[in-house]
Amino acid sequence: MYFDLQYYWRVLRHVWSLKTWPGRTRTLVRLLVLVPLEYMFNAVFFTLDYLFFPSLWRQRVEKPVFIVGHARSGTTLVHRLLAADGETFSYFLYWEMFFPSLLQKRIIQLFGYIDEKCLGRALNKRLVAWDDKTFGPYRHMHNMSLWNSEEDQFVMRGAFVTQQWSLDIPMMDVIDLFHVDQMPARKRRRWLHHYRECIKRQLLLNGANKIHLSKNPVMSGWVGALIETFPDARIVVMVRDPAQCIPSVLKLVELSWQAKGWKRPDYEGSLQMLTDISFESFHHPAKILSLHPDTPQAVVDYRELTTQPRATVHAIYRALGMSLTDSFYRYLQSQEEREKSHTTDFRYSIDDYAVSREQIEARLGEFYDKYHWPRAATDSGDTALDNHYHGS
Repeated sequence: MYFDLQYYWRVLRHVWSLKTWPGRTRTLVRLLVLVPLEYMFNAVFFTLDYLFFPSLWRQRVEKPVFIVGHARSGTTLVHRLLAADGETFSYFLYWEMFFPSLLQKRIIQLFGYIDEKCLGRALNKRLVAWDDKTFGPYRHMHNMSLWNSEEDQFVMRGAFVTQQWSLDIPMMDVIDLFHVDQMPARKRRRWLHHYRECIKRQLLLNGANKIHLSKNPVMSGWVGALIETFPDARIVVMVRDPAQCIPSVLKLVELSWQAKGWKRPDYEGSLQMLTDISFESFHHPAKILSLHPDTPQAVVDYRELTTQPRATVHAIYRALGMSLTDSFYRYLQSQEEREKSHTTDFRYSIDDYAVSREQIEARLGEFYDKYHWPRAATDSGDTALDNHYHGS
């Protein structure tokens, strides 16, 4: 099982340098003790998978679907709509990403069976209570739960390849998980090989003949590597007015840092890097896909997804060369009005950040022209309201 020692040492050195940070000792213990123990635990099970599940040697990942795009652009919504087509797709639930081994997941499923048959779902009730307490206060921003589909990249946390460290500690200048296409080829291939191994196990868990369905905004910088690793990959790119989604994600990440006690001077550099990545999240997928015209691809405007979800999903399937099952067609019919009606009170203002509306429009002018998003002169104001809580 892969482990990124280079990133591990970078994070360790950075945390060591935070002499006045109250969480320094606790995080050093986590890095020096818990992370190595977790890796060894996962690595043993990862190896045992090939003994207990010999079909893993032959398992293939065929025609996977990857949903990318700027965070808060509707990637979660389209992922969960497509994930409802359970006859077609396999995907990761959030809890499953903490256990990359197939054997681990099977053991946990066994505990779940025992809990249901013998314990009156006592364990499940406690987990649900913990889930509501942990994620409930933040669901107006992002509907998160142990039992929801989530961002694929979290499954690589056991290999120390995860954005979670940058959400806990502002250090986007220390570990870069976005520019994978610009990585040295050897490291890039090792990352993607481990990712493919995780997907293979998930397919055996959910159905070996299913199609893997992934969504992750950070993978907007991985598009070339994904096509290199999965030559028959299919790509869905979500796009949304940058004046809405850029300040939305800046606010969301800033709130995550503030909740852990960080002040604006602590994360100013990481916030600027996140802003730069925001622009690349538009440019990079478009550039790479233009170089791969034979790759099945669909570009989806957030407005179409939230106003016409059923027609938009139909268009995605056609673009990717896929057919809707009868049961999924009925599901889309029943869900259409529900998906249109979700709202949230998550507010943010572009004035809170160094990037201005004018800078956004200047740097992404070609996208404004193509998708006819409102310009500053015609917009009603800079304070925005996310009109869909699935908008990440």
